[in-house]
Amino acid sequence: MIRVLVVDDDFMVAKVHSGYVAKTPGFAVAGVARTGADALRMIGELAPDLVLLDIYLPDIDGLTVLRGIRESAEATDVVVISAADDVDTIRAAVRGGVLHYLIKPFTYGALYDQLRHFAALHAKLGVLSRAAQSDVDEVFGGRPRGSAALPKGLTAQTAELVERVLRAATPDLSAQECAEATALSRVSARRYLEYFVETEHAHVRLRYGGTGRPERRYHWIGG
Repeated sequence: MIRVLVVDDDFMVAKVHSGYVAKTPGFAVAGVARTGADALRMIGELAPDLVLLDIYLPDIDGLTVLRGIRESAEATDVVVISAADDVDTIRAAVRGGVLHYLIKPFTYGALYDQLRHFAALHAKLGVLSRAAQSDVDEVFGGRPRGSAALPKGLTAQTAELVERVLRAATPDLSAQECAEATALSRVSARRYLEYFVETEHAHVRLRYGGTGRPERRYHWIGG
């Protein structure tokens, strides 16, 4: 079981992210830290495998926490999950050795991709004593793209709802069927479905009915 420390000062956001971790097979929430100081203390006490780290914290910022982790030589990896989207912060996080950087808001699918990627690396490196170049190429070349920030007008909560409906569809569904299941308008439902197609989390195919007009049918593939 991969143990994860969630670091976020917003109680509800931390609860949502903890729920994402808990429902991902092979992962468990080791703890939740609301401040940078608590994060550093809990990393030392709990020794989590992975830290989901916010940048905006009430005492010290996430980049300072990241430097503290590296200076203490704690054996933990870090994925940043933050609303901070300025290039300097992202560059500093990359230089600090984070595995990935997710900009809020994001869907469960985006975090799921990163968690599964981390699980694959964790398993791969856990059985090797020495690595061939092909192993190294797989570790550094196999990063999932992740999901971009949601387009204007879309919300993470509604995207999560549409995702759940799309995942449960057997084998696929139309925008109208999605709208009925989510209580959205057909136009809104289609915007979310097309977003998942554009981010390669869903496929779309055309089905021709008795009217001769093609109907777009959507199928979840994002994990």
